[in-house]
Amino acid sequence: MDSVGAPNDVSLLQGCYLEAQRSDDIWLKLEGLRIAINEPSSSHLAVTITSIRTGARRLRHLADVAQVHRDRVQFVLNPLNTVLPCLSRSLRDIKSHYDDRSRSRQNRWRHMYHSLTNEAGGLPLPSRFAIYNKYVSLLRDILLRSPNFDLAAMESLAQEILRLREARGFVPPSPAQAGPLLLRHTGFIYEIDPISHWAEHIFSTPLSLKTPFRNVGQTKSLGPHKELGEHYIPMNSKVLIRQSFEQDQLSLTVFNNSQNNCAYLLLRTIRDDKAWFALRGAHELCMERDGSSLQLRRWSGTEHRSKLWAILFFRSWEELVLMYCTFVSLKAHNNLTLQFASEELGLRGEKKLFQACIWDDGFNHSLIVYEERATHSLRLHAAVWDGELRQCPVWTVFGTVASTSPFNDYALRGEVN
Repeated sequence: MDSVGAPNDVSLLQGCYLEAQRSDDIWLKLEGLRIAINEPSSSHLAVTITSIRTGARRLRHLADVAQVHRDRVQFVLNPLNTVLPCLSRSLRDIKSHYDDRSRSRQNRWRHMYHSLTNEAGGLPLPSRFAIYNKYVSLLRDILLRSPNFDLAAMESLAQEILRLREARGFVPPSPAQAGPLLLRHTGFIYEIDPISHWAEHIFSTPLSLKTPFRNVGQTKSLGPHKELGEHYIPMNSKVLIRQSFEQDQLSLTVFNNSQNNCAYLLLRTIRDDKAWFALRGAHELCMERDGSSLQLRRWSGTEHRSKLWAILFFRSWEELVLMYCTFVSLKAHNNLTLQFASEELGLRGEKKLFQACIWDDGFNHSLIVYEERATHSLRLHAAVWDGELRQCPVWTVFGTVASTSPFNDYALRGEVN
């Protein structure tokens, strides 16, 4: 992405997706080169590959959440306008060295490494991409109001990037302009998000137990899709969950709409190197399991029937269960939900081994032991006993048939109520 004129918010976020795709192309080329010249996994080349691959994911993550946290976009525009052209030039320089057929594969890598290191005043090539990645991560933290944000580190990294720009002959970046996502500029004030939503914690830590599925298909977003910035998302909305699929070529962002306090699902897919988006409220969708996937269906007003909106494949049973329980609970607590389809309140492929009524946290809850038919994995599940939220998930705990006390070894994954 070249710095031409004064870019606006949409063009800069499109630049994030573009450079992420370019990064994927480059790291795949370098991985092929590493295998061809038999470089070890601990080499400078391997570290460079890992850094570029990580950078691609972080760029897409930033651009995905920026569409929800529109009130924070103004604070990342000028930093993006500083880092993206520099990153893009680094990637294109690597490609030029890679494409140099006048040198052997071994010499291509050596010449690439030493040329780009010398150009940066001795800064090793892997360190250059580490700087880019840390900077992009801090910009993402600004959007999410993360407690991990470090202003001093951001300013230090910005100086490093400006030095890289100067070494490359870049002119100072022009101020970015407000665009469709952003209607105003104000002074920078960093505030940590004061309110935590329960759904933010469901996928916040890695699962200690994963039961893999044997057959995992391709996750798909079936639309209809719109381009970046064309979906209306109210200011001060909040990201609850972001999950990536298909090597980050598709992502699901679940957010709380600030206008109606209801959960919405934003799907992003990459087609022809361009990001496309589909948006629906949880109340507009029905979810059911099909093997290792969760299928989301929407109602078509023109065709007067339900149609597939998305197919989400999961690599493990636990991840599928958590997404299902989270969606059902968000939909149940959604003011716009009219009713549930009967098949939504039970997860296909599970067998009920035990059920009882318990008094938990001041309420009657169903306590159920489920067994997954294919893998014989177990989980303990609590749901609302009666009333309007009957059968709505409250919490679930995963166990294993290999343990004599299967549920004692695994902490509560997160309350869904």
